[in-house]
Amino acid sequence: MIKGKNIKTAILAGGCFWCMVMPFDEYAGVLEVTSGYTGGQLKNPKYEEVKTQRSGHLEAVKIVYDENVISFQTLLDIYWQQIDPTDDRGQFSDRGESYRTAIFFTDQEQKEIAQASKEKLAQSGKFDQPIVTRILEAQEFYLAEDYHQDFARKEPERYASDDSVQKRKSFIKEHWSKLV
Repeated sequence: MIKGKNIKTAILAGGCFWCMVMPFDEYAGVLEVTSGYTGGQLKNPKYEEVKTQRSGHLEAVKIVYDENVISFQTLLDIYWQQIDPTDDRGQFSDRGESYRTAIFFTDQEQKEIAQASKEKLAQSGKFDQPIVTRILEAQEFYLAEDYHQDFARKEPERYASDDSVQKRKSFIKEHWSKLV
């Protein structure tokens, strides 16, 4: 566990966690990105339980970052560009509760920043539909199994050919001319 005065944690759910690691991993100040599950009622859930859509957990990433180098707001700017914030039934080819989007705040400051960021996106006119991404208090974060960690790096061909990855890339290209 990385610790320090300026070391913070962000927990973001954006559909398949395989797709949510690399967008953050490449930024200075991001120290660690891990895949896992949060928001449900089972203790120590496994992938097989979460994918049934009955555990209440969402696939998410936990981002450990140095706030002197990268801000929570910047992480949210990156996050919004990775998801369809108007889809409350999952993300791209991944459907169901465990693939819904959410920002899990760890303190009051994160909550306020997340709410303001969501409102700014809603007011931007970027999307015709309402922004449905939930802002929730952080709960226990359970690490996903080892084979899910850094999946895009460990299995680049399988990752690149994944249907949800392709649909996400198309969505990003269509909606965001300039990425953070």
